[in-house]
Amino acid sequence: MPSPWADAGPTPPRVAIERARDELLAGHDEDPRLGEVRELVRASWVRSRGLLVAPDGLPTLDFSGGELADHRSAHPLAPVIDTIRGLLLPGDAEGSGVVVAIGDAAGRLLWIEGDRAVRRLVGESGFVEGANWSEARVGTAAPGTALALGRSVQVRGAEHFNRHVRPWSCTAAPVRDPETGAIIGVIDVTGRDLAAAPQAQLLVDATVRAVESDLLIARMRAQPAPPRRRAATPALLRVLGRDRGALQAGGSVLELSARHAEILLMLATHRAGLSAEQLAERVYGDPRAVGTLRPEVVRLRRVLAGAAPGLEIASRPYRLTGALETDAEGLTSLLDRGAHRVAVAAWEGDPLPGSLAPGVAELRDRIRATLRATMLDDAGTDALLAYLRTDVGADDVEAMRLALGMLPPRSPRRAGLVARLEALGG
Repeated sequence: MPSPWADAGPTPPRVAIERARDELLAGHDEDPRLGEVRELVRASWVRSRGLLVAPDGLPTLDFSGGELADHRSAHPLAPVIDTIRGLLLPGDAEGSGVVVAIGDAAGRLLWIEGDRAVRRLVGESGFVEGANWSEARVGTAAPGTALALGRSVQVRGAEHFNRHVRPWSCTAAPVRDPETGAIIGVIDVTGRDLAAAPQAQLLVDATVRAVESDLLIARMRAQPAPPRRRAATPALLRVLGRDRGALQAGGSVLELSARHAEILLMLATHRAGLSAEQLAERVYGDPRAVGTLRPEVVRLRRVLAGAAPGLEIASRPYRLTGALETDAEGLTSLLDRGAHRVAVAAWEGDPLPGSLAPGVAELRDRIRATLRATMLDDAGTDALLAYLRTDVGADDVEAMRLALGMLPPRSPRRAGLVARLEALGG
């Protein structure tokens, strides 16, 4: 089946729109250039400014890992994903030139599918599953503005409030409960100019009507069923930039001892389990240190019993029997999903930087290598420059040269990079 996406026609005057926005941000509300901007966009800019949205910020990542999977499975749009996919991404989704995002009523993106190359590029701006794209977080953009207005909208290129999103155009419409009329989610199509063509809005609106109809039919056919039990939110171990890990579970945060953090981190990153000798080697550097390890594991079990009752350490091999996520693994997950700028922003430092445990040192090296390789191979200019501001990229001559090659010849950001290269003898 051919793609439904056709040529979008002329794009709006980008420079004029950007100047109008700059005048609004500077407080010049009466500047005549603002009169040339669509009323829908101008009103959204005003709301964004009132909400103190940063025009160059990143969306918050509200869900990740188990939280995202849990929220998606419980969301009322989960049963109609195939309907949305069939109408908006028929045929070869990889060659469609657009991505389709489905979000909840708060603007948090739950599913993103479509063209892989486009998905990777928009991920640079934080357009990833789990991110919050409400107006309160990113300003004017189709998903959040559609939810704010309660109707379908199109936002083209420079009309976006956030400068990182200005290469893209989008069309979005809210989805309503077919019985109560309350908004339950949003459907968005993002791409280049074709994603904001007139036919794009017709197609998205038709998809919303089909989805709402499917929901009503399914509800009429459904028999009463017991309420679905929602899975518990996984515990989270925070180790980035911390010498002593912090365990977040059940709404509370417990600071662990350095040794307990090392043990828990090793078990979290080896879910299949480790023998006593293997764990002792990764923690103490000596597989014969089992006699020292076992009392520590007993003490850690007591700590977990009080702080995270659903999280236990089984034996033979040592392994975790409950759900535990780590911020270190979350960072690599962001890199895998193409959210490069979000990943760099999440970098707070090495995991347990003061630890001498061999297993922790190995994990530190692996995360640093993954971060660097991703930045060199796949990141956009903004993500690469943000990487160079971290301790990992501070002396990375190859990354600096790559960034210089990506920046325009007259970019003011080139001077600082050239000075750093000269200081490093590169």
